[in-house]
Amino acid sequence: MGNSRSVELDSGTDSSSSSSSSGGSQLFVSLRLHSKPDGETLPLESVPYVMGSIPIVGLWEISKAVAMERESEGVWELSFVVPSDHESLEFKFVLKPMDDNEVPVIIEEGPNRVLKAGKMLGGPGGSHIAKFELPKGFGVQSLELAVSISTDPVSPFALAASWRALKKNLRPHASRRAIMGIPDVLLDHQIVPVQQQQHMHSDLQALELDLEHYEVPPPTSSSNSGNQYAANMAENPRELQHAVSEPAPFYGESRRYQLLQGSDTGVSKDRSVSIKDLMVSPGSSNMELAAPGLVGEQPKSFPVGSLSPGGVDKGVGHSPKLIRPSSDVTLIETQLQLNSNAETMPEAAGAVAAGAVADQLLGPREQRQLAIILVGLPARGKTFTAAKLTRYLRWLGHDTKHFNVGKYRRLKLGSSQSADFFRGDNKEGIDARNEVAVLAMEDMLAWMEEGGQVGIFDATNSTNARRSMLLKLAEGKCKVIFLETICNDLSVIETNIRLKIQQSPDYADIPDYEVALEDFKTRLLNYEKIYEPVTEGCYIKMIDMVSDHGGQMQVNNISGYLPGRIVFFLVNTHITPRPILLTRHGESQDNVRGRIGGDPPLSEQGEKYALRLANFVQKRLKSEATASIWTSTLQRTLLTARHIVGFPKVQWRALDEMNAGVCDGMTYLEIKETMPEEYQARKQDKLRYRYPRGESYLDVIQRLEPVIIELERQRSPVVVIAHQAILRSLYAYFADKPLKEAPHIEMPLHTIIEIQMGVTGVQEKRYKLMETQSQHHVWRISLTNRK
Repeated sequence: MGNSRSVELDSGTDSSSSSSSSGGSQLFVSLRLHSKPDGETLPLESVPYVMGSIPIVGLWEISKAVAMERESEGVWELSFVVPSDHESLEFKFVLKPMDDNEVPVIIEEGPNRVLKAGKMLGGPGGSHIAKFELPKGFGVQSLELAVSISTDPVSPFALAASWRALKKNLRPHASRRAIMGIPDVLLDHQIVPVQQQQHMHSDLQALELDLEHYEVPPPTSSSNSGNQYAANMAENPRELQHAVSEPAPFYGESRRYQLLQGSDTGVSKDRSVSIKDLMVSPGSSNMELAAPGLVGEQPKSFPVGSLSPGGVDKGVGHSPKLIRPSSDVTLIETQLQLNSNAETMPEAAGAVAAGAVADQLLGPREQRQLAIILVGLPARGKTFTAAKLTRYLRWLGHDTKHFNVGKYRRLKLGSSQSADFFRGDNKEGIDARNEVAVLAMEDMLAWMEEGGQVGIFDATNSTNARRSMLLKLAEGKCKVIFLETICNDLSVIETNIRLKIQQSPDYADIPDYEVALEDFKTRLLNYEKIYEPVTEGCYIKMIDMVSDHGGQMQVNNISGYLPGRIVFFLVNTHITPRPILLTRHGESQDNVRGRIGGDPPLSEQGEKYALRLANFVQKRLKSEATASIWTSTLQRTLLTARHIVGFPKVQWRALDEMNAGVCDGMTYLEIKETMPEEYQARKQDKLRYRYPRGESYLDVIQRLEPVIIELERQRSPVVVIAHQAILRSLYAYFADKPLKEAPHIEMPLHTIIEIQMGVTGVQEKRYKLMETQSQHHVWRISLTNRK
């Protein structure tokens, strides 16, 4: 629109000649009010208005005064277009309250301001100060705001082109069903100013919306683990980097384990030990690895009751109950019925409760490697639990790997083993299964020696002899905790069996479902005949934790900081399917200007997205009465959520955007030019970089742990409206992304990411409701700043 020129407010130079030379052009006028640097602000949330001698500025009537828009912190602006040879325009600034009608309207003191040919003449205080005399009770007698004006000559043809573009992009023809490839929710509605958009909410509620039209493919790098068999995502055998096409079955003791460290077992560290050397009968002295007095002791039962006042139950639904009995066996019982009436959420339930568990279990912060050895019958959710725990620990920054013995067996022996292979009296089958178990355990221990922290060993491990073998292999190398999953709910077991047959490579070559089902049930019966529950060593028992009717967790001889966090995480997990919707707030005014941090309101595009999001949520969750809306405490998320009705809304301070410290409110270009060392440090290590007096991504992940715990605990849908860094961190958890990738995950505006959680894992859908122009605006601002 031409080169912008700022008018010197205290200059008497006549600028009419330059304006008139444009030959009938128009003037784009921008009036601005600025708060003083000392922090003086408008009283009682007042909004500045303009009233004057022509309708474009509202006439001399308070009710018709035109509101100024907040351009940035402490700056308000009103833009309009007048002919370059316009008559003198007289006007004044007015302060009007936002809501409270009892607060008086305050009109600017002094004579009227005069605008002539883009030049502001006269006015009080040399025309560059707007002074307001305040009534009693405001604490100060007067308020002074700086005034500035700028003009741009623009031709009528440019205005016409701009209007055509506006109509084309915001009010498409009936035959054009999309804007920039995206269907338009407001297709049959008039485009109205932002101030009137709230009145459209009732119309939008009745608008038919086909969600599939908005679905877009997720990034190719996203992890849809729900479409894959969880065991196949575990670690590969080190010696089998490339699986052979036809594995040759092997039996017996062809593999030997070399002990790398000596022990008090009487076995020389220089000799190779066969599997027979490692196998220990239940009554041998090696079973004394368990705590004295606990071997074979049955945990005591404790009644389910409500939490005491000192308990940790502040979320939706009932929290787990932790009871510390006189013995070393701890029983955690849970009541998992949903409390649909609750509308509050703890600010730090996860962190507080995890700390409470760790304190009650009296363990110091552990530095040793930790092996979590799964125990349980088939179809009891062991692999599901192992995959979820692996994802959680990795997200917290603990180097964790999942070793699935079934995957080792299939790669080494093939996937066509019948149920007879798993009989308790099939010596060759037992030897072969022990061989691959030793292979997996050896790989896990070797990885720990290289620096790995937590290994999760996933197999049935259903006998005392097998578990004793694993304990002997781990002796002196890592701490071992047995994690036993027990399920007595037949409906859950049947569901797991069906998924096992549909997804497991063991049955990929059996087209007949009934034949596969009969084989698996026979295999399960073979395991049940020889199954021996865990009574030795350190263990966690999850009993009916996936049932909707409550469950219990037994904890024996567990100590340490990390084991305490693991216990708390496990007690909050379940397999109830439910969607979690992640979305950024609507485009804010700082998004348009390319500034980070702050607490700005929404832009016009952001207001439009807030309406579309409300309509989307109403359609997507119309049958979910217990769904909830989670936001941060910053106004751009609250404004985005304000049109969503019918669901409880919860504010989390933990969901606030990353604290940018001294860089808050700056553009990245400004940081690069004024703080080049900080700019380069952030560029080199975005994950660990901490803004001066601010936060890093690792800091954000730590404060988001309570949010993850609560999301895992919820059995109803949740809509999370938050910020880019926050959603990157949450998405990294669900997608099981390496932490180093979290700061670089694309999290577009005006897009909804639906995470579906359930027994099949995590699946993802994306819905793009509208395009955003913020990138275009940021590019223009960057060019302006460079000039």
